[in-house]
Amino acid sequence: QVQLAESGGGLVRHGDSLRHTCAASGRTVSMYAMAWFRQTPGKEREFVAGIRWIGDTTVYADSVKGRFTISRDNGENTMYLQMNALLPDDSAVYLCAATSRGPIYSFESWYNYWGQGTQVTVSS
Repeated sequence: QVQLAESGGGLVRHGDSLRHTCAASGRTVSMYAMAWFRQTPGKEREFVAGIRWIGDTTVYADSVKGRFTISRDNGENTMYLQMNALLPDDSAVYLCAATSRGPIYSFESWYNYWGQGTQVTVSS
C-alpha cells in the first residue's frame, strides 16, 4: 500500500504562483508513476500532469503546458507541482495519485492510490 498526502493549496490571484507537494509513504518502491489530477464540482477528474518515479518522462495536459511543472524528489518520496500564471479556470481540488504500472496514462482508473486533495482558488 502507498499513502499520499497533499499540501500547498490556497487562495491566490490571477497570475500568481503556487506549489503543491505530495508526500508518499508506504511501499513507494512499487510505484511506477505519479500524477496530479484536479476536480471541480459536477465534473470528472481532469489529468493535469504525470511523472515516472524513475527516469525523466513527464506528461502534461494541454491546458497547463508551459505554466505548470511537475517534478519529484525520490530521496524525500515527494512529488511537486509548480503552478505559474494561474487562471481562474485553474480553480479546483488538486489530487495526487500513484500507479504501480506503466506507462503514464491520463485516465483516473489507471491509478491505484489517491490523496485527499487540496483546494486551489484563483480569483480574477
